[in-house]
Amino acid sequence: MLAVVSLQPHTLDVQTLSFVAVCVVTLLGLCLIFAWLQQRDARALAWWGTAYLVGATSMVLWSAPNPAVALPNELPAALIFVACGMIWNGVRLFHGRPILPMIIFAGAFAWLVFCQIPALSTGIGHLALGASVVGVYTFFIAFEFWRERRHALYSWPVAIVVSVLHAGIFVIPITLRTFLPVLFADNWLTVFALESIIYAVGTGFVMLLMVKDHHVHIYRKAATVDSLTGLLNRGAFMESAIKMCDIYRKRGKPVTLMMFDLDHFKSINDRFGHATGDSVLRMFATVARSSMRASDVIGRLGGEEFAAIVPEPMTGALVVAERLRKAFQTAGATVDTHAIGATVSIGAATSYELTTNIDGLLVRADAALYRAKRGGRNRIQTDQGAGSEKQPNNPVAAAGRVSTGKHRRVSPRKSVARHSDNAVPAALPGG
Repeated sequence: MLAVVSLQPHTLDVQTLSFVAVCVVTLLGLCLIFAWLQQRDARALAWWGTAYLVGATSMVLWSAPNPAVALPNELPAALIFVACGMIWNGVRLFHGRPILPMIIFAGAFAWLVFCQIPALSTGIGHLALGASVVGVYTFFIAFEFWRERRHALYSWPVAIVVSVLHAGIFVIPITLRTFLPVLFADNWLTVFALESIIYAVGTGFVMLLMVKDHHVHIYRKAATVDSLTGLLNRGAFMESAIKMCDIYRKRGKPVTLMMFDLDHFKSINDRFGHATGDSVLRMFATVARSSMRASDVIGRLGGEEFAAIVPEPMTGALVVAERLRKAFQTAGATVDTHAIGATVSIGAATSYELTTNIDGLLVRADAALYRAKRGGRNRIQTDQGAGSEKQPNNPVAAAGRVSTGKHRRVSPRKSVARHSDNAVPAALPGG
């Protein structure tokens, strides 16, 4: 005979859920602090871990059935707002911004003040006030991530996850209170406990992921960036240049490689010292970054030699090169209070048909650079090699040529003169 089992609805025990939530939040807070002890440079972990412990304390006070000491009813929520302020400060610290101590207690102070107003001390007004404070903190936390959207790939996902979880922990109870008052009256603590568990686990995972990605970024940067100038080092530049060549070769579009050599750099080092020489190199890197576009790739090959590759035919590349040359001539007039008059010579070569080996293009650009140095320095010289332009019928690709009824080869130096003012040699001997 089959036994018929009657399934009765069960409700989650609030005290058990609250205990689990406190344990989870506490363990995650300790985990974040332990992670900070292993990585002392990631001080944001200490702030976030402490914020979790403050939040766990708030939950204990909130859910305790018979507290040993009578405390104000507003205190648990005030501690939650303190934890929110600490998380915001942790995000600021993580992104290298100064800590704002006042914001830690601003939300709690506002909460305690406005709770003295009768309309906001109980009911939906009380909940709306708490949600508003959380919403303000959420906005500023998301804003800190938004400000870093150009510097980190994880900024937007983190901003979305943290903001949704952070706001949802108080928005959902208000929704239940407004639209399902009966359900809210019986189950709001259950909902709050479940939200707290989800929020703690989700944001804890995101925080650890942020720190991990930050360290990966630091190690990758150390391996690919020149420590003096902040530009790509030779290996990273070659890798990026090959990728660009492959992309634009498939599109049938040209790329132009430019090589830069700082004029009389040996003389600058001899006359003013290597510290000033380093300042000149850093100044060139700064000028190069401001003169080039996001789609361009620039790196330091070694010493005073730099290279850049741009997704342009020769005519477009010459505009970029001339803008950089003029800017550096102006910026290099005085370096570290010394009247140096630093300038740069540039050689450029363009190709439509590139393979994954760009050594040939580098050789052609280097040869053009050598002619620029021999021709008086502080100027741009285009490549004279055959095949530098694989599409002569393309008017954009015809840089370095003129037409008088038939194609006639002219000096690249004369071609560059149409794109730049007459450069004068730097008034420094040697080098």
